[in-house]
Amino acid sequence: MRPDDWHLTEDIDDFLARAGEFLRSRPVPHIMPLTWTARLRARGAAAYGAEAAVFAWLERAGEVHGAFYRLSPSRGLSLTPLTAEQADALAARLVGLGHSVPSVSADAATAAAFAEAWQRHTGATPSVRIRLCLHRLGTLVPPEPFPAGRGRAVGEQDLEQLMRLCRGFAADVGEAVTIDADSWAGTRFADKRYTFWEAPDGTPVSMAGANPMVAGLVQVDPVYTPAPLRGRGYAGAVTAEVSRAALAGGAEDVVLFTDAANPTSNALYRRLGYVPVVDWAAYDF
Repeated sequence: MRPDDWHLTEDIDDFLARAGEFLRSRPVPHIMPLTWTARLRARGAAAYGAEAAVFAWLERAGEVHGAFYRLSPSRGLSLTPLTAEQADALAARLVGLGHSVPSVSADAATAAAFAEAWQRHTGATPSVRIRLCLHRLGTLVPPEPFPAGRGRAVGEQDLEQLMRLCRGFAADVGEAVTIDADSWAGTRFADKRYTFWEAPDGTPVSMAGANPMVAGLVQVDPVYTPAPLRGRGYAGAVTAEVSRAALAGGAEDVVLFTDAANPTSNALYRRLGYVPVVDWAAYDF
């Protein structure tokens, strides 16, 4: 595999013309590039601070074998599944072009292969930031019994409460983002459909979001219950609600990520019918 088999562009339309069919051919493992290219096309790069985004595809003999995107020079690479040889060719290509890479995220095998290749080519030391697990919904199994209350679609009148819950989620997962009325539209949280689980008195006690459908796939993200309200079944109930809505809306696949180190959430989603399909990892350099 030659380094120049990797083709880089800053033109998202050029990238999707070359690699779009490849990405749509396996939407579950390609969920991240599918999601982010859809966001950028729908709202523009400026909405996400991605004016300097770079996209690339790996092509040989007219066939695409892999792809990556990078939203800005300060952000990391997100890769589709690659072999060790393909990852090494990419590292060599990026070094040859003078690119620096602060981090990489991908399925666990690809992330490790690229981290090793980047270390060989640059001397940078990789460290694991997080390990995740991508789950795909098999047969939805609603929690039994449902907690008291009901699910309710979130409307514009709920924005202040929604932002409070999203701030809580971001703080829990260590996501550095400002979420307020001025910044909301430029965050990754703004383009989702949300559902609250409400207590019988109408108080929102949990929430779940769902990304717009892309390539027949809906990603559930985020799911959050404030710490004092956990352990009462609210997260399972609201996840079941958004999962059911995604299926009713025509989704062929419904997926979500979990922290591999959190046995509680992993067990919860598996009880609902989610099956682990891809181990994921992110490395910092």
